[in-house]
Amino acid sequence: QCRFIFSDNLLGISWVDSSWIPILNNGSVLDYFSERSNPFYDRTCNNEVVKMQRMTLDHLNQMVGVEYILLHAQEPILFIIRKQQRQSPTQVMPLADYYIIAGVIYQAPDLGSVINSRVLTAVHGIQSAFEEAMSYCRYHPSKGYWWHFKDQEEREKTKPKAKKKEEPSSIFQRQRVDALLLDLRQKFPPRFVQQKPGEKPIPVDQIKKEPEPAPEAVKQEEKETVKNAQSAGAKGPPEKRMRLQ
Repeated sequence: QCRFIFSDNLLGISWVDSSWIPILNNGSVLDYFSERSNPFYDRTCNNEVVKMQRMTLDHLNQMVGVEYILLHAQEPILFIIRKQQRQSPTQVMPLADYYIIAGVIYQAPDLGSVINSRVLTAVHGIQSAFEEAMSYCRYHPSKGYWWHFKDQEEREKTKPKAKKKEEPSSIFQRQRVDALLLDLRQKFPPRFVQQKPGEKPIPVDQIKKEPEPAPEAVKQEEKETVKNAQSAGAKGPPEKRMRLQ
């Protein structure tokens, strides 16, 4: 089963044929790489000519053009194949490297692609940081510039609000409040009274009032108190006795 992904950039392509994975070794890896469905393989290379003429790979050294060689092998998991331009039996120029891991073929990136990718990643990170920083920047003509962070708002919401100390009231406030409460009590007298804490309030009408003393008894008591005071004043202070030395 073949599987590959096409892209404009060869670094984004991967290809695999699962039927070859169990039999991959040093002798069969180039045949596996030269499959016609492999997008990395150039059918105009010298390997294809040698294959069509049923010659051995040793004849590649006597030819000029593009060829593929096995550069490194670590059976059965890793194989590295190089694409190179042969100019003479002793002079070649590398064009690209391909590595096969667990049967999946990838193209190795060159140094320029690695640097370009790292630079783009760094620029993207810096640009994202500037955009995020600008989103927290605020400006007002009277205040100028300041930072407004969302995390700070959430922290302030989650923090327990400190209770403000209540200032003691003044004498004027207390007297004024007492006067207002007394006025309201006279206008709207209570209908229920709770005689002791914890007891059920009782209507004012049901409270037994103590009988008021008769007016005659009150007058008689007042007369008796007046007589006692007059008699005490007539007698005068007691005489002092002389002390014997």
